[in-house]
Amino acid sequence: MLFSLISSLRFRIISFLFLCTLLPVLGIGSGEVFADEPPPRVKVLVTYHSLSGNTERMAEAVVDGVKSVSGAEAILKRVGKVTADDLFSADAVVVGSPVYWSNMSGEVKTFFDNWQFKFGVFPDFKMKDKIGAAFATGGQVSSGKEVTMLTILAAMLGNQMIVVSGGGAFGASATTEGESPGIGNQELADAKALGRRVAEVAIIMQRGSSR
Repeated sequence: MLFSLISSLRFRIISFLFLCTLLPVLGIGSGEVFADEPPPRVKVLVTYHSLSGNTERMAEAVVDGVKSVSGAEAILKRVGKVTADDLFSADAVVVGSPVYWSNMSGEVKTFFDNWQFKFGVFPDFKMKDKIGAAFATGGQVSSGKEVTMLTILAAMLGNQMIVVSGGGAFGASATTEGESPGIGNQELADAKALGRRVAEVAIIMQRGSSR
């Protein structure tokens, strides 16, 4: 009988020690989940104005770049269709415009004006720390594409966003007339590179904020 009692006690001690080693693995009692959950996918809003279709093709290439990054998703919309929810739920916003008189088009300017007058981003700076980027299309080599991208980035900076470039010094751009009609493969590759970099930076920011 004494032997049975000792054997039973030994079994209980071994079982208890085994359970103690198993609990941390399962995450029980440690405040951890059973398995690491994957981080939420970053959402990149790609929005644009286009009449001829050239800026739209660049926007689609930006989307392809975003989708090439694991953990990122893209939403493609014309500027006039963007809602407040689209804007505020996005982790990054990429804006594209054709060049009109060496600047962004009126539709894109109205889109940025709506950030205040329609969506109410100020005075709370609701776009703060989101990633921003720009792309542009223009008829000639020196038609104002850089100015257009810089004005887009300036609007983002004014809202305390974090702007990045890619596919070019200030963003991706394309020349669509003269000796370079339409959108070429290299220009599409630049737009894709921009989308990829925006997604990568957005993921870096997401991981940093979750630490």
